Formats: sequence, structure tokens, C-alpha cells
Amino acid sequence: MGLLFAGIFSILVIQRLGELHLAKKNERWMKARGAKEVGQDHYKYIVWLHISFLLAVGIETMIRGFSLSMIWMMMLGIFVFAQVLRFWTIRSLGRFWNTKIIVLPEANVIQKGPYRFMKHPNYVIVALEIMSLPLIFSSYITAAVFTLLNAFLLLKVRIPVEEKALRDVTDYQIVFSNVKED
Repeated sequence: MGLLFAGIFSILVIQRLGELHLAKKNERWMKARGAKEVGQDHYKYIVWLHISFLLAVGIETMIRGFSLSMIWMMMLGIFVFAQVLRFWTIRSLGRFWNTKIIVLPEANVIQKGPYRFMKHPNYVIVALEIMSLPLIFSSYITAAVFTLLNAFLLLKVRIPVEEKALRDVTDYQIVFSNVKED
């Protein structure tokens, strides 16, 4: 079980580091075209949440002896599904994908991939990961605590800031006028 955990955890950390590299590259590209960053005040909390989550999963899983939960196969399936959706989301946004809120004035909002169906697929993906990864390894406390922290941070802080920024400088409101809230 420890090997399974180490494998999944290592892949996730490597994936996140690659995503940070891609985000930095996309940030430079967008800012060179006049994009503006918003939400800098809360970004450190997003970073803190993700780092703390990974540490908490590791610590609680070690304390519990790397035991698989009774629903581990279902949770692993959800986790893998979330990764597929993550790659689809990143690919759909292309150079506009980022971990920060960076908006390019007058840009057309992306309407392909998962954005045909919802406004914030990446946040749904993160929620699925935060719930499923710990539940693979019986880390119930981490799953509960970080699911609540993530929900609060996204619903009360991140999404309102992002939507306001997009409404202010893009065609976001028109594009998503017929899409339900997430």
C-alpha cells in the first residue's frame, strides 16, 4: 500500500510542478499582451491550501499505516477521472490557463471543452481531487477538513473575484448567460 501511495503522490507532485511551470509561461505570454492579474491578496491562501493538503494527506496516510479504504477503488476512479478532466481543461484553455486569475481585456472567453458545460470546471476538478485522494487511503480527516476549506475559499473568495474580473473586461457575461451556476 505504501508503494501505491508513493506512486500516486509522486505523480501528483510532479504534475503540479509541471503545471506551475506552464502557468508561469502562460502568465508571461498573457501579460506581454496586456493581461492584468487580480486576486493577488488571496492567491497565497490557494497555494497554502494546496501545499497543506498534500502534506496532510501524506501525514495522515502514514499515521494510518497506508491502509486502503473500503471504497478505495471508487475513489481512485474518481481521482483518475479528475486528472483526465484536468488535462482536458488545461488543453481547452491553452495559453489562457493559469493558477492565478489573469485576464486579458477584450479577449473572447473560451467556450470549448468542459467550458461548454460549466463555468469553472477546474474548481470542480480540484474539489474531486481533495475529496477522493485522501479517501483512497482512509485519510478521512484530511478529506473532510480540506473539502470544507477548499469550498469556503472557492465559493466565498476565488470565484467571485474571478467572475468579476472576467465580467469587467471580457465577453464572459454574454457567453455564460445560459449556463447554470456550478
